[in-house]
Amino acid sequence: MADLLPLFPLGHTVLFPGVVLPLHVFEERYRELVRTLLEQPETAPRRFGVVAIRQGWEVGADAAEALHEVGCAAELRRVTRYPDGRFDLVTVGADRFRLREVDRESRPYLVGSVEWLPPDPPSADPGPAAAVATLFAEYVTFAAALQGRPAEIVELPADPGELSHLVGSAAVLTLEDRQALLEAPDAAARLRAELRLLKRETTMVRTLRALPVPVAELQVTQSLS
Repeated sequence: MADLLPLFPLGHTVLFPGVVLPLHVFEERYRELVRTLLEQPETAPRRFGVVAIRQGWEVGADAAEALHEVGCAAELRRVTRYPDGRFDLVTVGADRFRLREVDRESRPYLVGSVEWLPPDPPSADPGPAAAVATLFAEYVTFAAALQGRPAEIVELPADPGELSHLVGSAAVLTLEDRQALLEAPDAAARLRAELRLLKRETTMVRTLRALPVPVAELQVTQSLS
């Protein structure tokens, strides 16, 4: 049976399980979403669905005309309320879901009927995870060198699933690439795809000797769990 989940569509972000996502909430419909979550008992799960926008915008009357089918629940961990009604949130990615239907009428914000996707099964082959960890560390080091900065020591998780989610979130990739990684059926498939993507991105960086974003944005985001 499908569950109902408030939705927070984003135009340039794909949330992965275990990854921290800070949000600044200023539009009234999403202020209402946050207020609704805060009114729930403390023992109730305070979470909403983050889903990437396929067509449309984040704000305005015609926002989020079409959404990607797979998203990730965000658990509310920290809330800062401003006197004018805005919020700063710290959330952490939880379970992935598949979006079945979208209710655009009953609330000011979108509400999705979602089917929860199973967690990644344990991986018996450590090879892909080790290869991805090595290549990602090299990529971060080379990117830092391009900016004339010392490379920070990145402690990557040993668990293949956690590693695949962290790399998918931290590497400089297109929204389409990130979405495809989120939709991968398991960690092994995600890691294989990340290995191809990291090889591609490393080749581009070495060839162009430039990054599409400042290296300060290429950071490993730690979980609050």
